[in-house]
Amino acid sequence: MLSLSDPRPVEVVNAGARADFVLICERAGASIPKQLKNLGLPTAELLRHIAYDIGAEDVARRLADQLAAPLVLQPYSRLVIDCNRPFDAPDCIPKVSDGTTVPGNLLLNESDRRQRYTEIHEPFHREVTLLLDYRAAVGVPTTLIAVHSVTPQLTGAGERPWQLGVLSNGDRTFAERFLVSFQRRNPTILSTHNEPYLVDDTSNYTIPMHGEARGLPHLLLEIRNDLIGDAEGQRLWAELIAQALEDTKAKEPVNG
Repeated sequence: MLSLSDPRPVEVVNAGARADFVLICERAGASIPKQLKNLGLPTAELLRHIAYDIGAEDVARRLADQLAAPLVLQPYSRLVIDCNRPFDAPDCIPKVSDGTTVPGNLLLNESDRRQRYTEIHEPFHREVTLLLDYRAAVGVPTTLIAVHSVTPQLTGAGERPWQLGVLSNGDRTFAERFLVSFQRRNPTILSTHNEPYLVDDTSNYTIPMHGEARGLPHLLLEIRNDLIGDAEGQRLWAELIAQALEDTKAKEPVNG
């Protein structure tokens, strides 16, 4: 499916950095393999939140610079395949997203679905696995941070007032400590735990697979995308998040 002129399915920034954090951005881009012909969608749809996490890539790159941390990016649209979903999740390759029908996803057979998974999803997560394996082997402590953005309002749904959601699943420890640090530093920003989504084992991939399965401290950030749609917003939010992450690590118990 991928041609030589299509982007590679993974990019690693600061691969050898030894900061405590590893950053993941599974929905960084809106690229579509040329063979898929924009999935039959007009260009305007590919600029919406249904195609990628608006602003997340730039925030993640700035965080990687500020924290001197490795960052693993995935450039393909979540409409091609969502790299934060297991293969069997209905929205791993969505037929409809926020009211928009995706023509190129309507008649896929099992082989078509598996090809997208094999060529994009698996190489991306293989790179994450290799990075985490290496850090474990050389004894570098790792806290996993997934960087996402979220639309302020889905079509026909209520507004989402939270400017920052801090998500976790079974192990809430690091997420809750981070949220305390962030709220203390930024009392006027509306931030909360596990809104507007929940992380779970069946509809998410990165945190269950790379965070919880390894017993790593972790969290998933959902930044409201209207706040990070330009360079100034991206710079500001990267700075706010980096400060709170560093505070949280500095205040962790020695045995925690």
